[in-house]
Amino acid sequence: MIWNETMECMNPDQRHEIQSQRLRATVDKVYTKVPFYRAKMQEAGVAPSDIKEIEDIVKLPFTTKQDLRDAYPFNLCSAPQSEFARIHASSGTTGKPTAVPYTQKDLDTFADCAARAICSAGGTPKDVVQIAYGYGLFTGGLGLHDGATRMGAAVVPISGGNTGNQLALMQDFGTTILACTPSYAMLLADELEAQGTDTSKLPLRIGIFGAEPWSLEMKAQLEKKLNIKAYDIYGLSEIMGPGVGSGCSSQDGLHIAEDHFYPEILDPDTLLPVPDGTVGELVFTHLTKEAMPLLRYRTRDLTSLSHGKCSCGRTNVKITGVKGRSDDMLIIRGVNVFPSQIESVLLEIPEATSHYLIIVDRKGNMDTIEVQVEINNNYISDELSVLDEIKKKIKSKLDSFLRINTKVTLVEHRTVERSQGKSVRVIDRRKL
Repeated sequence: MIWNETMECMNPDQRHEIQSQRLRATVDKVYTKVPFYRAKMQEAGVAPSDIKEIEDIVKLPFTTKQDLRDAYPFNLCSAPQSEFARIHASSGTTGKPTAVPYTQKDLDTFADCAARAICSAGGTPKDVVQIAYGYGLFTGGLGLHDGATRMGAAVVPISGGNTGNQLALMQDFGTTILACTPSYAMLLADELEAQGTDTSKLPLRIGIFGAEPWSLEMKAQLEKKLNIKAYDIYGLSEIMGPGVGSGCSSQDGLHIAEDHFYPEILDPDTLLPVPDGTVGELVFTHLTKEAMPLLRYRTRDLTSLSHGKCSCGRTNVKITGVKGRSDDMLIIRGVNVFPSQIESVLLEIPEATSHYLIIVDRKGNMDTIEVQVEINNNYISDELSVLDEIKKKIKSKLDSFLRINTKVTLVEHRTVERSQGKSVRVIDRRKL
């Protein structure tokens, strides 16, 4: 099932024309109505008349998270507050929050893209969609709620947390699609296992997981534990929310709704374009946003692009999974380390679980990294020699993969804090 065949399966020439037309309109709008962009374009020596084709996007200035914070709440908006239909916001945990307003047309686009994502994962109007993403200022819950409603599915708007109730309603209501973060899905899977529930007897068939990086190994574990097909969904509130990109039956990337959001992949250091298949920083430009259209917003997400017709029938470009974020990357003694790399290693070790915590510190002038790992219940032993062998095995694989010396600490079951939203995987105690 394809939600919008016209836009999702369009030929490249038609898409190029639509993107070019929409980019010209967006640039005209922000130049006229947003002093920030007018000043940035003038500083760069660019006028709206210089933007004729989508390829001219490289002439435009970038927008960063700090720009949004500096403009808080509405100084980047091209629509008046009287036209706002909803306002989302980031938590502001790493600085000032960022406000993200939507007009009613923006919300219609949001619902359409979220519906595309659910359909792309195999959802139909007959499904029961349990949404365990947080509702409120976070875009996940309401975004997928509107998408599921738009496509005619039944919605269980349970939000995050209250795990016992999640599992009870999942069984009582016959949930067929679970939407939440992958780390929370793993917590639900572990609870079902602890209860002795046979997941093959549940109606659950699809998982739509996102909002944090997760590895192929975690995907395989979730599919096995929950007896589902797991699909990735990509979104960020500054651009829209869940549905900017979504996985499909090919399971080899996420299709971008590029009739609304134009993606570029740039070298994070030079900010120059890189070829298809090369990992770089993902940058988005709004093509249809009314309330707060952004030019070349630097997401800090690291991925690559893949053009061409997909086996699912869609022709819109794919990102090949988010490897991590450039600002989540840890540099340990000159080596780049992503939490997702550590997760991949741990999930290949049967004695380890997916519950872990990375602690980075500095002793003198030397960076140190400790990985606290919960052990699979099946391998827990009172014999120190057995635990020591498990620890050596994990350390050996981590050291070999990461090419740095790691300290491994085995911790008791449920020692690592469980997340009911986005997981916290790293504690960095260095004063950088």
